[in-house]
Amino acid sequence: MPAVPSPAKVLVTGASGFIAAWVVETLLEKGYVVVGTVRSDSKGKYLQNLFKDHGDRFSYVIVEDIAKEGAFDKAVVGVDAVQHTASPFHFKADDPKELIEPAVKGTVGVLESIKKYGPGVKRVVITSSVASIVYDKGREGVTYDESDWNTESPRLVEEKGRNAAPVHKYRASKVLAERAAWDFVEKNRESVAFDLVTINPPMVWGPIIHEVASVDQLNTSIANFHRHTSNKTNPPLTEEQRKESLGNWCDVRDVAFVHVEALSLPTAGGERFIVGSGGFTVQDILDALHASGEYPDVLTGTSGAAKDTVHNVYISGKAEKAFSFKLRTMADTVPETFAALRKRGF
Repeated sequence: MPAVPSPAKVLVTGASGFIAAWVVETLLEKGYVVVGTVRSDSKGKYLQNLFKDHGDRFSYVIVEDIAKEGAFDKAVVGVDAVQHTASPFHFKADDPKELIEPAVKGTVGVLESIKKYGPGVKRVVITSSVASIVYDKGREGVTYDESDWNTESPRLVEEKGRNAAPVHKYRASKVLAERAAWDFVEKNRESVAFDLVTINPPMVWGPIIHEVASVDQLNTSIANFHRHTSNKTNPPLTEEQRKESLGNWCDVRDVAFVHVEALSLPTAGGERFIVGSGGFTVQDILDALHASGEYPDVLTGTSGAAKDTVHNVYISGKAEKAFSFKLRTMADTVPETFAALRKRGF
């Protein structure tokens, strides 16, 4: 299968996002030439300044609406690979279509554009999510791997529409977008030159480098992290609530690393990769902050209270083995995420 080593030219969609900005940074550090799509000129200029040390190896193009037909037609011209990260992540949608349509249309749209105008594209890496993997296995403490698919959320959204739980609306958007990508590649196997890789992270934390002017502009995973560490939940969480499993987490720099390494590893083509560092609770976050010794003013909770919490876990062994790396731990990521928020006055 084709590999795309540096100094190839890579398109990164949604380049002003939390994960995408780190993907761009990692690509540039590896010697790639990067074109990022952004929704406005101001977002593009912010990124140009952020990556100014890399000279003219970063540029941007404006794509205002990723769901619009032909949105990426011009952007894919002349590139060797595409990192498609642009997709909504929030739980605020009333109508499921608000999430599903841009996710699916944006994903299929960029693949259609490559088919028509990007004959040089050899590999497409798509930012998916464990949301497209997780489903109710009927008990606690289960594991998931890349062979698992979430069939539950699309069914519930189909049945309940607007009345479906917000989390299932979001999960359905990720399932349907990723399925649409794999289906597209299968149906067009004889007429496209590229293969596909999907990256499936859970909640993503880590330092912020993208443009964020206020707490209200934080992406969902970092906003949740901020709320828990600043004790802004209303009413405040009880000890029992701080011990509840909130899913799994990973570091944005590990996610970006896998995105980039997936370009140059020939055998990555046609594969899904989970990138997750394990389960977490609010108490785990607080314990990691206090273990660093740097933030005595942060809420303590009850240290160690969550040590027996049972988590469902997404297995990342496939990615760690394929790309020869070890995922960061909470001791690394939690203090650095918190420091980045404090640095911005959040």
